[in-house]
Amino acid sequence: MEPTISIPKYWDYPRFVFGQRTQQGVILGLEYYPPDTQLAYEYGHGWRYALMPHKQSEDIFHYQESQLKQLSKQELLAQITAELEEHQQQIVILQQQLLMITGGSNG
Repeated sequence: MEPTISIPKYWDYPRFVFGQRTQQGVILGLEYYPPDTQLAYEYGHGWRYALMPHKQSEDIFHYQESQLKQLSKQELLAQITAELEEHQQQIVILQQQLLMITGGSNG
């Protein structure tokens, strides 16, 4: 059974989802500030998102929904392609290391 998240009917639905890539980074978390609350008074009501700008980052940044920009199809394709190439290079390196350890044998 897949976990689900329930959003109250009287809340706006978020435009972005967990793990989505944006121009600002990858979405790690969401918070909702309902109207007529102290947080909404300070920061504005609606969804706020926690993002990591890139995989090697130790920083988390918070944005209001209106501050986030979606990636174009071309930008998303470029990011995913670059990540795939990076992983493929890592696989080749690991295969070479495995061959060195096993001396070229399969076991």
